Amino acid sequence: MSLLGSIVSKILHPFGGGDAQAKPADAPAQPSAGGSDAPASTGTGTPAGGPVDVEAVLNGMAAKNAQSLNWRTSIVDLMKLLDLDSSLTARKQLADELHYTGDKDDSASMNVWLHKQVIKKLEENGGKVPADLKD
Repeated sequence: MSLLGSIVSKILHPFGGGDAQAKPADAPAQPSAGGSDAPASTGTGTPAGGPVDVEAVLNGMAAKNAQSLNWRTSIVDLMKLLDLDSSLTARKQLADELHYTGDKDDSASMNVWLHKQVIKKLEENGGKVPADLKD
C-alpha cells in the first residue's frame, strides 16, 4: 500500500473498512480486508455514516500517545502519530506519490507542502477537516 493510502486508511478507515472506491486518488487499488466493524462506504469515498471527523480521530489518537506530537502542523508528527515511518526517505516517497515538483532537499518547504496535501487528500476521501487545517 502507498504511504498516502496508509495515512488515509489509518484515519478514515481505522478498522480496515472501506472499499476500492474509498482509496485515495493516486493510490493503487488494494484488496479490502473485509469482515470489519467500520462503516460501509457510499461508493464516493465517504463512509455511509457521513464524513469522518479527522480532527476528532487524530485528537483521540494523540490523547493515547505517550509523545506530545504536533500533528496539526507537522507531517513528521502526523506520520509518527499514525505509527508510520517519518524518515526523510519516507517523506520523499510520499512527495513522489503526491507529485511534488519542488526541491526535495529543501525538507522544510517539502514538509509544509506534504502536510497541506495530506489534509487535502483526507478531505477528498471523505474526511471532515476543520478550516484551520486547510490554511
